Order: sequence, then C-alpha cells, then structure tokens
Amino acid sequence: FFCSWSGGKDSCLALHHAVRNGGVPRALFTMMSEDGVTSRSHALPKSLIEAQARNLKLSPFFRSASWPRYEEEFISALHDFKKSGVDVGVFGDIDIDAHREWVRRVCGVAGITPVHPLWKRGRRELLEEFIGLGFKAHVVVINEQKLGPEFLGKTINPQTIAEMEKAGIDPSGELGEYHTVVTDGPLFSSPVEIQHADPEQYEGYWFLKVKA
Repeated sequence: FFCSWSGGKDSCLALHHAVRNGGVPRALFTMMSEDGVTSRSHALPKSLIEAQARNLKLSPFFRSASWPRYEEEFISALHDFKKSGVDVGVFGDIDIDAHREWVRRVCGVAGITPVHPLWKRGRRELLEEFIGLGFKAHVVVINEQKLGPEFLGKTINPQTIAEMEKAGIDPSGELGEYHTVVTDGPLFSSPVEIQHADPEQYEGYWFLKVKA
C-alpha cells in the first residue's frame, strides 16, 4: 500500500495501524503546492517530508498541483501507483463523510482500494492512543479563529490537549483547527530533528516555518 501522507499525526497513526494489520508499505504520497516547495495541506518543506520518509525507511512520492488541478493530479498519481503494482491506499480520515467519499471516488477511478484504519473511532481515543504509543508531534499550523499563535510549536501531549479544550476546540483537530508534524515514534528508526523559524500569517492561518 501507499499512505496518503500529510506529515501529521492522523496519517502517521493510520500508517501504524495499516502496518500492524499486516499491510506492506511501499511509499508515502504527499501532494505539494504547485511550486513543489511545500506540502499542500500542512505547508511542510519537501526536505522535511523526505527526512520523515528516510527515518520511516519508506520512499517519498510527490505530486505538485494548484487547488484547481489537485484532483486531476491526485488521480494521475493513483494510476501510477496502480501501474507499479500498488493497489491499496491508506488514509487518515476519522469521521468527516465528505472527505471519505472524495477518497473513495478518486480511488475508484484508478482502481485503488482505499483503507481508512481510523474511521469512526473516537477522536479522543485516537489522540490518547497516538500519545500512548510514543509518537511525538508538534503543532505547525493553526486556524486563527480557533487558536492563538502561542500554540505553534507545542507538542501534542495531555497538557496541550487540556489547553485546547480550554480554548473551546476539539483537540483532535479533525475540522482543521490545527495541523501537526510527526517527528518520532515506534515506526521511526530515529527522531527527525527540526528547526523552527518565525511564524507567518496567511489567509486566516498561522504557519510555523520548520525545516529538517
């Protein structure tokens, strides 16, 4: 299988479950912005995702696209996976029906079988499992209408979860309240060392600029 890879906690936990269930991972698939410099979902630099893949002992696979061409490029990548003998995709969606329906539709076009290991499990349960397994993730994007920029760089742990709940959000972040980057855990051969730069604000979001 390939894993649809944002670099964050949910795609990482989905990868963990797929491997634990006997799946054989072949690649991490990340959609990039049209310039190919940063990831489309979490604005992570390509080099950081490559470092994650290296420490997971997997091959990174990239496609670049503008938002209008996103689906076209995504399906093209799925066809390439199919041609190479990889016919299963693993996705980290939890409970938003529209997201899973989109995945099922585009995978159907390319003959890929979509698997959602986290689907309909409790959001808090998944958070606690992620932490309990020993994975480490840091907040790199926040929706400024949901959280303040002081959350940037925080590690996902019980204290941060409590602070997010106090701020009035669901700490799973499933609705895009924040995004993370995973740097360590049971799947990693060694931690990914990251460096922080000054955060940037763009179209209602704060982004912590990070690099490996």
